[in-house]
Amino acid sequence: MKSLLKAALLCLISTGAFALSSDSEQPVYIDSDSQKLDMKSNEVTFEGDVKLVQGSIELEADKVIVVRDAETGTITSIQSFGEPTTFRQETDEGKELRGQALELFYSMSNNQLLMTKQAQLMQDDSVIKGETIRYQIDTETMLADGGNGNRVSTVLQPQAQKGQ
Repeated sequence: MKSLLKAALLCLISTGAFALSSDSEQPVYIDSDSQKLDMKSNEVTFEGDVKLVQGSIELEADKVIVVRDAETGTITSIQSFGEPTTFRQETDEGKELRGQALELFYSMSNNQLLMTKQAQLMQDDSVIKGETIRYQIDTETMLADGGNGNRVSTVLQPQAQKGQ
C-alpha cells in the first residue's frame, strides 16, 4: 500500500523533499473508540479519537473509513473526517511535513489525494492554504483552489544557504 500522506506532502513546498520512502512498506496501526465492519461493502469505519500510524505517518481524525478490495484485500481508499483531520510525516531528508483539513480522501486506484474544507499543507514555516488541495501522485502535480471566490494563500520561506 502506498502511504496515505506520502503523496499529499510531496507536492508542498520543497520539491526535493519526498516522504519517507519506507513508510509504504510498514504496517498500519489504527486506534479508535469504536470500529464497525461492513462485510458487504468491505468498509471498516473507525470513530472517536482515531489515531492512524504507518511508519513516520501519524493521522488524527474524528472518523476514518477504510475500503478494501473484496478479492485481494488491498486497501482501495481511505477517507478521514475531523475538526480538523491532522497529519504529519517525515521526509527522507529528515524534514517534517504537516497538513490538515476537515475532510481527506485518498484513492489508491486513482492515485490521488484530495483535501477539502480549510485545507493546509506545511513544511518548515512555508504553507499553502485553500478550500481544496488535490494532489495527483503519479504525475506529482498539485492544484489548490480557494473556492467560493476565495483565494489560495501561499507563504514560501527562503531556503538556508549552504555553509551558513
